[in-house]
Amino acid sequence: MLTTSLGSPNRVKLTIATTDYDHFRDFRTGVVQAEGIEHTWLTLGHHEIFSRFTFNREWDVTELSFAKFTAQVTRKEPDIIGIPVVCSRLFRFGSFYVNKKSKIKTAKDLKGKKIGSPEWAHTAAVYMRGWLGDELGIKLQDIHWYQAGANSPGRIEKVELNLPKGMKLTRVADKSLSEMLASGEIDCALIARPPTCFLEGHPDVVRLYPDFMEIEQTYYEKTKVWPIMHIIAVKREVLDAHPWVGRNLYNAFLESKKRSLERLLDPAVSRYPLAWLPTYGRKMRDMFDGDPFPFGIEQNRPTLETFLRYTYEQGIAHRHAKPEEIFQKGIMASVVV
Repeated sequence: MLTTSLGSPNRVKLTIATTDYDHFRDFRTGVVQAEGIEHTWLTLGHHEIFSRFTFNREWDVTELSFAKFTAQVTRKEPDIIGIPVVCSRLFRFGSFYVNKKSKIKTAKDLKGKKIGSPEWAHTAAVYMRGWLGDELGIKLQDIHWYQAGANSPGRIEKVELNLPKGMKLTRVADKSLSEMLASGEIDCALIARPPTCFLEGHPDVVRLYPDFMEIEQTYYEKTKVWPIMHIIAVKREVLDAHPWVGRNLYNAFLESKKRSLERLLDPAVSRYPLAWLPTYGRKMRDMFDGDPFPFGIEQNRPTLETFLRYTYEQGIAHRHAKPEEIFQKGIMASVVV
């Protein structure tokens, strides 16, 4: 366990904002301590966190959408930097929702169609737009893209974009993606959470890939990409003043995650009220080479390199960055003796 005396006047005081994740819980509650750091932790919804930090930089350490992070960290003089801690990661082949009347049977049929997402810098959509190009040769210019709120109108883009030439993106302020998908105004919604029309059982709205889990396993085996949705960002001024803070935060997050996985994977101590969750968790552990939720740079290199390429190609990142350039310099330096 990482420990240090509580209330020491020499501890650096930091504000941290994340969603309520079990793998952060022990750090947030103080069971795990970051050496030399005293934190005030805000547990908020991730949309609120992203908006308030992106516009106002309201705290020192934050969960941030990976797409929005790449837009900001690749600026000429970025005021934030990352530490390789993963908040959220999910495969996204289950995120294609289509209107049956559009006669879309496979992803190849999306060429020439109308596809909506809540924001262009929507991490789930970034991965799948990139996959359409890599796997099927469907260019960004081959689709008419739409941007609107998922289930309510009015959602806006939170970062600046430099969209590729020849690409068509229509922003809709007075309707939601759910409304437009149900009515057939768009053919597909590429969205992280199921739209309301799907959840309410609209007869025309279905998943393009209802067997998405099998497809996602095959995708991982082929590419070793395990999509990262949200990561941890830190104000650069904090690390400029206290360079040691980044690694100490990383160590505390890592220990907290380790404890969370132990609770999940050990059937004798599992605190999750689902019968076969530990069994499924151990299956995932084996599938992901011993760590079903890896932190770090090298452990995530295929994912990081793929996503950094996608965000650059899609006009979100300002340059094609390397993984080492988006994280604090030297944060993964070996300390083995």
